[in-house]
Amino acid sequence: MSFADTAPNLVGSDPPPARTPWFSLDKAARRHPFPTIPPKAYEVPVLKVPTITGVPYYVISDPAGVKQVLLDKVANYPKTERERRYFSAMFGDGLLSTDGELWRTHRRTMAPSFSPPSVAAYAPAMAASALAFRGRWDQQPDGAEIEVAEAMTDLTLEIIARTMFSTDGESVSANVRDTMERAMGELNMSLLDILPGIGDIRFRAREKRIAAIFAEMDADIARMIEARLAAPTDGPQDLLSRLIAARDSEGGATLSPKEIRDQVVTIFLAGHETTAATMCWLWYLLSQHPQVAARMHEELDTVLAGRSPTHEDLPNLTYTRMAVDEAMRVYPAAPGISTRVALEADLICGMAIPKGGMVAIAPWILHRHQLLWDNPGRFDPERFAKDAPERPRFAYMPFGGGPKVCIGASLAITETMLILSTLAQRYRLELKPGHEVEIQQRITMRPRGGLPMILHRR
Repeated sequence: MSFADTAPNLVGSDPPPARTPWFSLDKAARRHPFPTIPPKAYEVPVLKVPTITGVPYYVISDPAGVKQVLLDKVANYPKTERERRYFSAMFGDGLLSTDGELWRTHRRTMAPSFSPPSVAAYAPAMAASALAFRGRWDQQPDGAEIEVAEAMTDLTLEIIARTMFSTDGESVSANVRDTMERAMGELNMSLLDILPGIGDIRFRAREKRIAAIFAEMDADIARMIEARLAAPTDGPQDLLSRLIAARDSEGGATLSPKEIRDQVVTIFLAGHETTAATMCWLWYLLSQHPQVAARMHEELDTVLAGRSPTHEDLPNLTYTRMAVDEAMRVYPAAPGISTRVALEADLICGMAIPKGGMVAIAPWILHRHQLLWDNPGRFDPERFAKDAPERPRFAYMPFGGGPKVCIGASLAITETMLILSTLAQRYRLELKPGHEVEIQQRITMRPRGGLPMILHRR
């Protein structure tokens, strides 16, 4: 939803062709998420960007300025009303769409479900799903063509359904992919959507369509919640059970069925869509950098010695984690975070921000900024080695930053590491000859038209 309110490149729209800028790694980035943002944004701490509405609009790329917006003065920079409405239409009162005390209460209530012990408890189900999925690839002949974008979506959807709902997940995952795809399609916008009057009429119609799209999935979730509430001690101890049993550490309040539904839908998107996108870009980057893939494979062979990976193995897969971190720098699954509006005038890195001014922070730009990274256009996992030079806290934000940093960051890293180590232990993937990878952005960033790759057994 980044840059949605005032920037010409609207959410869900196809960006116009743009020349490959100096900060791009390869042809895939020539249709990058923010082609209307001048290249100077990658060279200066703060850039004021012209907009079609005339509303002052600023891209913040200095880590101190990012910290000021997301942490030090976060109350002065709430999400814009339009973005809150978009997120609310899909996610209700989930963590992505709420602010203020409601968000703080829900965050406290949900935090134990994403603690390190909880993530470790989910890991066996993740590993088992990845192993079962690898069995499907084992049935393919060497050199088979695989549509990796679809494959990673299927796998991550299976994992989040199994992690969240245990065996009950099959009844939800059957329609959740279609639901999410149709709902994401509703984010496609035109200039009519930002015009006074008609824009609001069009948005109300869009809200009704989104509610209809989610009706079947909502009914499935409601049935599972009702069944768990009726027999709270008989069900599996999965994420759904943890959310039902969760209590606010300060007030003792529990989540209502509607609030549980909203958090479930939010986690479904964050828990499978972003990880699927990350896996797509990982496979692509590894195929383009065989020396990185070779070193990662060597580590997998040494650490795992042919056995399937477990949660306990992950701390020892240091180079594999470095490759994951660098892939998220180069292709962050969520290339921008919510546009913020200044409630009161402020000064950021010497730039005067007027009351009502729009402020944007984009991991895509931060991660490729000339002042923050040495040769930012190079894919180099060594940036994340333990002895690498220290970087500013807010220079790297694949999961956002500040109080609203993604609650499921540890869960997502664990899932990505288990998928990658399970599959790469036995396979390497080669980009289909002649296929040009391009970026498509909605909320997340995916390869446009899929990612056809050739499967090679190691």
